[in-house]
Amino acid sequence: MKVIVCENYDEMSAKAFEVIKELLDVKKDAVLGLATGSSPVGLYKEMIQYHKDGYSYKDIKSYNLDEYVGIDRKDPQSYYTFMYENLFKDIDIDLNNTHVPYGNTEADCKAYEDALSEVSIDLQVLGIGQNGHIGFNEPGTPFETLTHIVDLTENTREANARFFDNDINKVPTQAISMGIGTIMKSKKVLLVANGENKADAIKAMIEGPIDTACAASALQNHADVVVVLDKAAASKLTK
Repeated sequence: MKVIVCENYDEMSAKAFEVIKELLDVKKDAVLGLATGSSPVGLYKEMIQYHKDGYSYKDIKSYNLDEYVGIDRKDPQSYYTFMYENLFKDIDIDLNNTHVPYGNTEADCKAYEDALSEVSIDLQVLGIGQNGHIGFNEPGTPFETLTHIVDLTENTREANARFFDNDINKVPTQAISMGIGTIMKSKKVLLVANGENKADAIKAMIEGPIDTACAASALQNHADVVVVLDKAAASKLTK
């Protein structure tokens, strides 16, 4: 696990883009695993700028980590909308090559997992929750879990309430998410995190035991992980 500590969010985003750019420049039809949330927004801005500078994403495929259950794809707070507004609409990716999970049944989960089994994700972008979740894999999720329906913890819903008028009652109670086992199949993982509120989770992920109490600690078992942090997120690391 390679850890890169940056001065601030903008530097973190630029450094994370360098990691993706290495792949994009050698594989024009790369398969990207993408994440939502505030942490990767700056990274996506860098990807947009690369397109404005002449890079074409027309042969790139993308698969997103997760989506809320019970929310329409066109809802402003859906992760499908998030990806469209923060990346897809400003690059030339074929929307038919973009995939965001959707549904609330085991059949929906299996269909997404089956689609993933037909490709190999070259690089998976991750954020991390305050409780150490990756995707929506909450504490206690078995590491072998594949795409599944998740009951969101109160901690996660509180953290996301800011997107729902600061009203936790408006935050969906479930999500469909790639499992930890699904994420671990990716050839390379790029995790970005910023802010002091992520410092405990980052410490547990990197320096703590490999334990389901911190879902992200599973990444210690992955062969190729790059973690890009700002100073605040890295503030509790001892190394």
